Amino acid sequence: MKRKICVVTGTRAEYGLLYWLMKEIESDSDLDLQLIVTGMHLSPEFGLTYQEIEKDFNINRKIEMLLSSDTPIGISKSMGLAQISFSEAYEDLQPDIVVVLGDRYEIFSAVSAAMIARIPIAHLHGGETTEGAFDEAIRHSISKMSHLHFTAAQAYRKRVIQLGEDPARVFDVGGLGIENIKRLKLLNKEEFEKSIEFKLNKKNILVTFHPVTLESSTAKDQFQDLLDAIDSLENTNIVFTKANSDTDGRIINSMIDEYVSNHTHKAVGFTSLGQLRYLSALQYVDAVVGNSSSGLAEAPSFKIGTINIGDRQKGRIMAESVINCDDNKKSILDAFKYLYSNEFKELLQNTKNPYGDGVASQKILDIIKSVDLNNILKKSFYDLKV
Repeated sequence: MKRKICVVTGTRAEYGLLYWLMKEIESDSDLDLQLIVTGMHLSPEFGLTYQEIEKDFNINRKIEMLLSSDTPIGISKSMGLAQISFSEAYEDLQPDIVVVLGDRYEIFSAVSAAMIARIPIAHLHGGETTEGAFDEAIRHSISKMSHLHFTAAQAYRKRVIQLGEDPARVFDVGGLGIENIKRLKLLNKEEFEKSIEFKLNKKNILVTFHPVTLESSTAKDQFQDLLDAIDSLENTNIVFTKANSDTDGRIINSMIDEYVSNHTHKAVGFTSLGQLRYLSALQYVDAVVGNSSSGLAEAPSFKIGTINIGDRQKGRIMAESVINCDDNKKSILDAFKYLYSNEFKELLQNTKNPYGDGVASQKILDIIKSVDLNNILKKSFYDLKV
């Protein structure tokens, strides 16, 4: 009898990371892929990206979270609604194991429902830190509810074990983002420009900025400083990708719309570039600018710079190509000055991505396919020997 592997996705970025693992599961004759799509994928405001997923996979369930509000109350209500719907979906699908990635609140709801239903859970990209976001607490909570762990680096494996998880169930497989770079046929420059209906300039940057969810009412001020800084750059075109449905995400997105409408000669914005266009863009830009994890996980493989603003990614493993700066105009401009310096250009030539060898999906597949699921729900706290 086929083992039923249920994968949950709620955002465009997460789906891109899960893509090759789902392809491996789908093509394995001993496994049955079940796919649950939720969160931003179902929101018109965030691009209805489930439509893109349907071109690649059969979706077994769509779980609506009604993301009409990005306030704390709205998000909490969405989480509650999602947990009810996930419990119903699991009852219908009867998966043998649920596979999730990362740290977002919709994944917390999915895992909570699976735990109560006594379904084994495999968690990808645990053990990481984002000190500027409540994702930090959510990620570690998901790890504590999970039974198998697949981390992106040894340091993250150690942190999951430090949380009390059995080392025999924690596997360092590397980052999933590198696999996309290796396996996708990326667009050439002409194809990329045509796909975004926008011509690149002598200098180009890709801007992805998300609210820092543990800070209060700072999204507007922080992003305005970034806009003021990039507005002073010469001969530079800007490609914006919009924020997720975090608290205050809509503030950033409306500011992007306004900036692009006033600077159509040098700026273009997208709710979602999709994995192919996003990674293709990294071939032709000088830097990823903002506070997205992609600037840490994928950008170093292209030997381009990352200007990482503020505290959102504080605590993560970073390549030498990452330039950290404060969330004010002066600090951001100083980072751009260093980005284009001869010193930094020389450093880029020897940059190595710290997130593995790009074969994570096969490693994960081998384990979730062969692991004994009998008695896997019995967990004890693993004490570190001091």
